[in-house]
Amino acid sequence: MLFEKHQLLRMATVVTVLLVFQHSEAKEVKIKHGDLTLNANLNLAPGKSLADGIVLMLHGTLAHKDMEFMRGLQDALVERSISNLAFNLSLARNNRHGMFDCAGPHQHKDTNAVKEVGLWVDWLKAEGSGAITVLGHSRGGNQVARYVADMPEAAIKRTVLISPGTWEPEKLTRNYKKNYKKDLVPLLEKARALVKAKRGDNLMEGVDILYCPNTVVAANTFIDYYKELPYLDTPSVIKQIKSPVLAVVGDNDQVVPKFLEKMMGTKQANVQFVVVEDAGHFFLDLFGEDLADLIASFVNAENS
Repeated sequence: MLFEKHQLLRMATVVTVLLVFQHSEAKEVKIKHGDLTLNANLNLAPGKSLADGIVLMLHGTLAHKDMEFMRGLQDALVERSISNLAFNLSLARNNRHGMFDCAGPHQHKDTNAVKEVGLWVDWLKAEGSGAITVLGHSRGGNQVARYVADMPEAAIKRTVLISPGTWEPEKLTRNYKKNYKKDLVPLLEKARALVKAKRGDNLMEGVDILYCPNTVVAANTFIDYYKELPYLDTPSVIKQIKSPVLAVVGDNDQVVPKFLEKMMGTKQANVQFVVVEDAGHFFLDLFGEDLADLIASFVNAENS
């Protein structure tokens, strides 16, 4: 489905309201995970409680719940009477806020993110939440998709995936070389040797990982992100999900351009695939309003 740009136009008065809009009041919630404290923004829509249902929201790579895209979407959903809980991945840091510091050390794992999604689902259930919608952006979209596919949970009624990631094995080493002017294979061999010697927590210096050049990375962290991981290909993961899925991407997304290509022609009955014309990876400005409209329509349709 193509969401055309003429649908994005707003009356001048509405634009003015958007320009002066203030963030909705959010309550910070904290839970424990071993020695770590995890945190989230709880945004209840006026007149609503957890029992009325909620959208559980996850950010992308090394990002956070209060970045412009995530905070704007939280507010826009509240405006549409949809409560939400946006959480920060710990990334192995206690009570983490803000962008992850590229200087490191990097001791987090992609696989731990799926576990933390489950912790917040458990918290919502314990608090008496109604129907849960899980939502993820970019890498977070892939992570929530994996959670839903691997651990079907009756409380989760639907899934929203915004610009989620894809994976192609033949591009892994090529892209690493392109981005960092270094070969990936020798670094993986070094990391694997450390893990084999039961020194997986040892820090490797001067290593490039994700968006962070020349940093400090634990050997087991490096392997976790750069070994062959077919489950990072979100279109393949979506095929395993049985509950309703809304997948949204902009046709001007330069971060995950392959997602659009791989999803075109999808004929999975439980999947609604929407392409927003001219939108990029972060659905900036009025594209964010249209994204919120799509999510609200999806959630409300499933509730009716």
